[in-house]
Amino acid sequence: MSATFDLNERPDYDEVLQKIADYVLTYEITSKEAWNTARYCLMDTIGCGLLALRFPECTKHLGPIVEGTVVPHGARVPGTPYRLDPVKAAWDIGCIVRWLDYNDTWLAAEWGHPSDNLGAILAVADHLSQKRVAEGKEPLTMRTVLEAMIMAHEIQGVLALENSFNRVGLDHVVLVKVASTAVASRLMGADREQLLSALSHAWVDGQSLRTYRHAPNAGSRKSWAAGDATSRAVRLADIAMRGEMGIPGVLTAPQWGFYDVLFSKTNKDQKLKPEGKREFSIPQDFGSYVMENILFKISFPAEFHAQTAAEAAVTLHSAVKDRVDDIDRIVITTHESAIRIISKVGKLANAADRDHCLQYMTAVPLAFGNLTAEHYEDDFHHAHPVIDQLRDKMEIVEDEQYTREYLEPDKRSIANAIQVFFKDGSKTDQVAVEYPIGHRRRRKEGLPLLEEKFASNLATRFPPQKCDRIMALCRDQKTLENTPVHEFVELFVI
Repeated sequence: MSATFDLNERPDYDEVLQKIADYVLTYEITSKEAWNTARYCLMDTIGCGLLALRFPECTKHLGPIVEGTVVPHGARVPGTPYRLDPVKAAWDIGCIVRWLDYNDTWLAAEWGHPSDNLGAILAVADHLSQKRVAEGKEPLTMRTVLEAMIMAHEIQGVLALENSFNRVGLDHVVLVKVASTAVASRLMGADREQLLSALSHAWVDGQSLRTYRHAPNAGSRKSWAAGDATSRAVRLADIAMRGEMGIPGVLTAPQWGFYDVLFSKTNKDQKLKPEGKREFSIPQDFGSYVMENILFKISFPAEFHAQTAAEAAVTLHSAVKDRVDDIDRIVITTHESAIRIISKVGKLANAADRDHCLQYMTAVPLAFGNLTAEHYEDDFHHAHPVIDQLRDKMEIVEDEQYTREYLEPDKRSIANAIQVFFKDGSKTDQVAVEYPIGHRRRRKEGLPLLEEKFASNLATRFPPQKCDRIMALCRDQKTLENTPVHEFVELFVI
């Protein structure tokens, strides 16, 4: 590059974009485990959305931008009467799915919740299925939805394996946007050029900052950020399908590309030259690995790094509940990622602040023997000063083995241990839990409980007969896969 001009040779699309596009357009999913797990993921994700509808802070965001808008073949938002354009429907579905921090999780160098992508997938598929029937064509089936879910999980999860967006201050919903853009484009019938264009626009967007997830700014935006990302993905897919040109070097362009602008740490004097250029690492081919290994939140609506801490706290509840005033200190032994994300002291400002506080999510089950979504609300917190009393007595300690095994591909543990020490010198046993019940290593134990969770969530919104009908369909892999999308979604309409 000269000091007076740029060399204007348009490059090929960046290799990462081409890998994603080729995967989405050509890969055949043959893993029976992936298909089966995707069915459970669908159940759990919709159930989490239904449960969130009990909370006005969530439902105030739902519905058409312009009241009374009628959309032909509009996409439905489960558990509501809304029939919306696919962009707003994706926002609403993504919002309810993520609101309670209860849907699935993926933990690696980056974290995230791949089922967030259902916002885009279900909105687009429902709209297109209705439209196809109106045109005398065959509808889309739920097998297409499950396939899109597996692919979205894989894109988001593989990109997260060795690429830490949080370390440069970016939120993981960038990966939701990218994955949703890819699968939404495919659902819309994109060819390779259109899909590449859409993906390039997903990366060129200014990406969300993580500040709304961390002290002292943690707040409810983290509960709708994924919905926002899926909505944007649908919009970008639509733009590309209209023939909009892409940005081939969106990642690698010197000075102006994603790597230089957003993925490289800049010098302290804020010059444009980075300390060290970085680019994405893709350590394995895209397949179905992520869906097969996804982490379900079964026991607690809590940030995943605290799931095992909450489980350990429940175990200790009986030994502690009558001796709270006698406690001298509580030692929580954990892993580095938990410390970096959710360990915090001081006043907790809102429910979103509390469900991202390791100490809070441990104190509640220690004192009350359980942890539910209602336990984060202001009225519960303010009515029980014992929670903050317990938080004040907590010490957080990193275990290097926990930190190491958190990242080991054959383990992916999310370990926490708790021990309570009393003023008279006595102490409880240290209760350690390495793998939460939603981990692949505990699938046999976890899946029946996941069905119970889904049934319970259905019952918050529908009468028993309808709940039974939905449960029967969702338990039958073949019948579910062959069900038209619009007929499936119709089951969840109020």
